[in-house]
Amino acid sequence: MGKDYLTEKKPALALLIFALPIIVGNLFQQMYTMADSAVVGQFVGERALAAVGASYALTNIFICVAIGGGIGASVIVSRYFGAGTYDAMKTAISTACLAFLGVSVLLGGFGLLFCRNILILLHTPADVLPLAVEYLNIYFCGLPFLFMYNVFSSMFNALGKSRIPLFFLIFSSLFNIALDILLVRRYRLGVAGVAWATWIAQGISALLSLAVLCYELKKLDSRRGKIFDPAELRNMTKIALPSILQQSTISVGMMLVQSVVNGFGTEALAGFSAGIRVESLCIVPMAGIGNALSSYTAQNIGARKQERVVEGYHVSQWMVVACGAAICLALELFHGAIVALFLGADGTAAAVSTAEDYLRFMGWFFCLIGFKMTVDGLLRGAGDMKMFTVANLANLFFRVMIAACLAPRFGIAMIWYAIPVGWFINWAISYAQYRTGKWRKIASEP
Repeated sequence: MGKDYLTEKKPALALLIFALPIIVGNLFQQMYTMADSAVVGQFVGERALAAVGASYALTNIFICVAIGGGIGASVIVSRYFGAGTYDAMKTAISTACLAFLGVSVLLGGFGLLFCRNILILLHTPADVLPLAVEYLNIYFCGLPFLFMYNVFSSMFNALGKSRIPLFFLIFSSLFNIALDILLVRRYRLGVAGVAWATWIAQGISALLSLAVLCYELKKLDSRRGKIFDPAELRNMTKIALPSILQQSTISVGMMLVQSVVNGFGTEALAGFSAGIRVESLCIVPMAGIGNALSSYTAQNIGARKQERVVEGYHVSQWMVVACGAAICLALELFHGAIVALFLGADGTAAAVSTAEDYLRFMGWFFCLIGFKMTVDGLLRGAGDMKMFTVANLANLFFRVMIAACLAPRFGIAMIWYAIPVGWFINWAISYAQYRTGKWRKIASEP
């Protein structure tokens, strides 16, 4: 397929071709954490599942920094690619990779130093804390590999080659599952086993991704660009920081809400952990469509085809509705079997009830986050970041406030009632900004 299909083919076909590998790839990426939870839940116990769950919101923030930063940088790369200015594009890619490598080392060190203190601040149950710290210490040692893999994937997407990271994700996900079972079931390493499995699998994928990215860049007809350009880094940062915020909003909110959940005890934490694992899987198609629309928008703006952006946005809404209906039906029909994958036959009644209630309620609202992510993706691709940032901060604020104020008084269900409220507020602000048309003017600025 030609390298310019995002700017030439019909919007529906272009978005579908581009989004499908992203969605499938992200589904496999979610298999990392889902496999970790399922294996420890089945072969170690409910307490181990709670420990991995207690770590999830924190670890996901760090990965969201990588994903959000990579997506932000890919907007600049996509524009250069759409305009055919390959010299500047290569400089942007190398600048982004070096900058994020440095950030990943700093974040890994921060995580190693403060993970125990953060877990204590989040009121992690005492019987879960040692296992959670053990898991996180291994995880943060391998953070640069995990971080850079996500950045490389964003660079491939910026080049319109979303199938390449898909192949690596399929390989690494299956390899991770095999290592999970080997290290936990055979060698009985517990939560440390699943942490090492993730570290090894994504480390290998990161190195292979780097090799293939270098190969793809060599095929483009251009002169050798700068290795690092501070001016280019500043341009990326203007888009990357709000994008990191948007990607991290869900995880930051979940981490803050986690402290409320922890107050309900280990059984509720185990059930909630199972529920958010499934939720993260259900969000994948919506995030994939939003991220695809971001690259699609950036490339078409680079090619001076703004009307195709509007057409693509309308197509994305129908894609969200189709995915949301399928997710809702699956959760209504199979929530019991899904929860059993994590908690096993010996799961306590409180844990099972918490997970099932969470999933049955949330199933009706995934279209809402899809609408939020697509309009956010368009604004991000156009570089319209001011109200984008406000919308995501509002999402975070209302989710945390509702959960923290109402859950202790009215019960744990208030925690998940808060989630669609935050999504709706985020969508309403972003959509209002889209309707003003200001993104067109911002996108046309040099």
